[in-house]
Amino acid sequence: PAGALALVALLWAPWRALDGAPLAELSGDQDFQLFLHKNLEFTRKIKGDVAALQRVVVSPGCRAGACFSQIRDGLRNYHSSLATVLELLPTHAGLVETLQLDAANLSSNIQQQMEDLGLATVTFPTEDRSPLPVFSSRFQHQVGGFFILANFQRFLETAYRALRHLA
Repeated sequence: PAGALALVALLWAPWRALDGAPLAELSGDQDFQLFLHKNLEFTRKIKGDVAALQRVVVSPGCRAGACFSQIRDGLRNYHSSLATVLELLPTHAGLVETLQLDAANLSSNIQQQMEDLGLATVTFPTEDRSPLPVFSSRFQHQVGGFFILANFQRFLETAYRALRHLA
């Protein structure tokens, strides 16, 4: 206890000395005061301009359409990537297939909502996607599957936050 108290006193001593040190902005230097005043006002102006631009960027019509399109496109991409995970985990095929179906259903729900809101939608014809990556070892296959699932998880967390923001 006494050693701890001495340590606290030792560590606190330099801070007590700094309490008496004059701060530059309070030292009476007129040039420094003018610099502070001008740049504080300039910073407030920039903050106001940025806030105005943010309000324009996140206007309801603009943000909903872009948000829905990105989520829908991401879900479509991950739906096809999950085939790699299905190959990796054949004993969990039911869960992976359910995940693919859920991703497709969410994409479909978003597409329907976009149409209901009158947002511009573009549906491209289905095309043969490039073949799935071929891994030369079981380890590479596992790592690839892990990254697909990890990125899909991050994508879903971001999509969830975006949808909550729109609510």
